[in-house]
Amino acid sequence: MQLAQRFLDAAALRQNAIASNLANLETPGYHRIDVSSNFEAQLKASFDSGQLDTAANSVISPSLEQDPLARSIRPDGNNVDVDKELLAMDKNTTNYNYLSDVVTHNIKQLKLAISGNG
Repeated sequence: MQLAQRFLDAAALRQNAIASNLANLETPGYHRIDVSSNFEAQLKASFDSGQLDTAANSVISPSLEQDPLARSIRPDGNNVDVDKELLAMDKNTTNYNYLSDVVTHNIKQLKLAISGNG
């Protein structure tokens, strides 16, 4: 459940990044931002080592950075592609909905275990 919650945090932050990218579609020199690529790698490493619940790993949280893979195709230096942003928004929305269903299911299971009522 903690893993899903952290990915939910990242999905919410990614949605903000996509909104910012779309809002700056016509801003000269604007560079696309996204959730830091090392967030998922750190979270996966923490999960794989079985130390996701430790205090040291509770500081792993998503952050935003300029997308190093985005290339500028416009003369003004802006590297936001509206089609890619809309696809990213759709994928992110699907991921967020799935993760929220996982968390909701886990909470229902906990409530059932506590109350004993089915």
